[in-house]
Amino acid sequence: MAARQLGVGADKPPLSPRPAPVETAESPRLARLVRDMAAARSWDARSTVLGAFWGEVRTTGAPLIEAIEGDPGHRAVTFLWRGDTDTRQVLLLVNRLLDRCDLAASLMRRLPGTDVWHLTYRLRADHRGSYRIAPDTTGFHHSELERLADTAVRDPLNARTVPTRWHGRPGSAFELPEAPARPWEGRRDGVARGTVRRHRVASAALGSDREVWTYAPPEADSPGAATARTDTDVLVLLDGDMWFGQIGIGDTLDNLIADGAIPPLTVLAPHAVDNPTRRREFGGNPAYVDFLAAELLPWAAAHLPVTDDPARTVVAGQSLGGLTALYAGYSAPYRFGNVLAQSSSLWWRPADEPPGQTPWMTRRYLEGAPRELRLRLDVGLHEWGMLEQTRELRSALRARGYDVGGTDFNGGHDYVCWSVALADGLVRLLGR
Repeated sequence: MAARQLGVGADKPPLSPRPAPVETAESPRLARLVRDMAAARSWDARSTVLGAFWGEVRTTGAPLIEAIEGDPGHRAVTFLWRGDTDTRQVLLLVNRLLDRCDLAASLMRRLPGTDVWHLTYRLRADHRGSYRIAPDTTGFHHSELERLADTAVRDPLNARTVPTRWHGRPGSAFELPEAPARPWEGRRDGVARGTVRRHRVASAALGSDREVWTYAPPEADSPGAATARTDTDVLVLLDGDMWFGQIGIGDTLDNLIADGAIPPLTVLAPHAVDNPTRRREFGGNPAYVDFLAAELLPWAAAHLPVTDDPARTVVAGQSLGGLTALYAGYSAPYRFGNVLAQSSSLWWRPADEPPGQTPWMTRRYLEGAPRELRLRLDVGLHEWGMLEQTRELRSALRARGYDVGGTDFNGGHDYVCWSVALADGLVRLLGR
């Protein structure tokens, strides 16, 4: 099939203001710092108080997470930056708590008489997210804050970092005490390792070779495995350059298999190349589905012990990749019996499609998606627009008898949330 023609603007979400500002709060620790600074009668005493505060922050890490009296379901989360004499302003960019239409609302405040820049949010106790900070030493005007945002860096007071797309500056991650557990993340001692390799796969559908990461479970590389040829379940995971090239999802897969949470699983993870290529190829593009279903899976069958059973095959993606996974399940159910779509860009439509009240992909499903499909639709509570569209799609499919699940995680459009939900989704779709 020929690729659907995409026009300018068809592959970008509309910029809209946040529905409501994030609620701010007062930090008990900063309130104590203000009292201690006021009580200090000399410059040396104030310097000692301030030094003790920063020493405490270096030990505990940032952001500060504090209980709110009388409000056990929330926490005061204080993001910090240690400025210097050149610091003019500091912009905080927390994933989906930021309002791109009102960047000034995310400027940190300076504690008078100190080098402490801060901003405290009141967040539900199960929140998880990522952020970066942009200090300004040159004096950007408020109309130039978008340029300042482009300079953002990770938080030097936070040891937990998270990569960003296309090898941009990394960010920092945080989570509150009641955030969903991450039982399968990280490398464990004594766990058998799967094998991760990189390949070049020719694609007539895309008109070029495509780099693909593969993960073969430990059993596939054990002695006699080639002779026994025990076919494994298959996951086609979009944006392999992120999942394997930066995040290192292999450890999570090792742990899931070792715990028996999922059966032995082979993963095929194509590289998205770059942002223009991704925008051109993802979405409702028949050529990309041809690549996945008619080229990549047959290539894998010739090189790896993989099943050809659609009931044991998952296609998964995030954001525009989530929409692509939905389209792959819709148009190639004979290869993909399970769809794991996270934060799907349901706003997307072909360039020649007029806007409508019902998203284009939702209409495709409601007009006749295969009933055998099993779907997992995850979305963040702070993904306004996407949240409502995903909930509407879930509800409509359930009303028609589809096997559909998913979670509304307390976070944003964020790999630190998707990583947890991806593992959970695989357990629910493939766990025996």
